[in-house]
Formats: sequence, structure tokens, C-alpha cells
Amino acid sequence: MLMPKRVKRRRVHRGRMKGVATKGNTITYGSYGIVAQECGWITANQIESARIAMTRSIKRGGQVFIKIFPHKPVTKKPAEVRMGSGKGAPEYWVAVVKPGRVMFEIGGVTEDAAKEAMRLAMHKLPVKCKFVAKSDTAKGGEA
Repeated sequence: MLMPKRVKRRRVHRGRMKGVATKGNTITYGSYGIVAQECGWITANQIESARIAMTRSIKRGGQVFIKIFPHKPVTKKPAEVRMGSGKGAPEYWVAVVKPGRVMFEIGGVTEDAAKEAMRLAMHKLPVKCKFVAKSDTAKGGEA
């Protein structure tokens, strides 16, 4: 599972997700990509699940690039614990995604194979996404 080796603070605020992605909104490594169309949190498990779906679909041909990383810890208190007595322990890690963010890229495969692999990966993700090609637009988010 993806998670940071070490962090400055163990528990962080939830934060707000407003606006569009200004960084990571172009296809840089591969030829095809998945772009987020809404904001949300994507857990490390969901990233891994999408990666496995893509690599199995392209039968380990080509290359899959993951362009998001779960830096944010999400805390949770144990079940049936009374209110108060501080914040819970970190439970899992999430990547904060905004509209226009390129999350995954594929290179070295045909467009049909890439489209099918990305379709399978999109089913694993909690945000609405779309398939984009590098040739379509210079910026992946503005199509």
C-alpha cells in the first residue's frame, strides 16, 4: 500500500476541496490518461486496486504511471467509544484530487487496449473520471 515513509504531523485537518487542479493536469509520461472530473479523496487501497486492474488488462505490456500519492492521513476512533478524549489514530491514507487532475497514465499500448484498461480502473475509483489522449489536448484537464 502507498503511504509516506515519515510525516511532519501525524494528524491533520480535513481541509476544503475547492477549485480546479493547477498542478498535475497534463499528460507527461504516457500517451493516455485518466482525468478526475470532480473532487474527492482517493484512498491508497483504491489507487492500488486501479493499478492492478490496469496492469492485468494490458497483460503486463506497456507501462502504467501513477501520478497521485496518498499524503493525507485520515483518523478514526474505535467503535463504541465515548465522545471526547482527543482525536483518533490514523486509519488510512488518502490523496486529495481536484477536477482536471491526471491520476493515471498508460504508455506503450494501443488506444483500444488503453481505453479498456482505463475503463476498468475508473470503476475502482470514487470520483467521476474521463479518458484522455495526449494527442487530444495539451492540457489533460481542459477538454
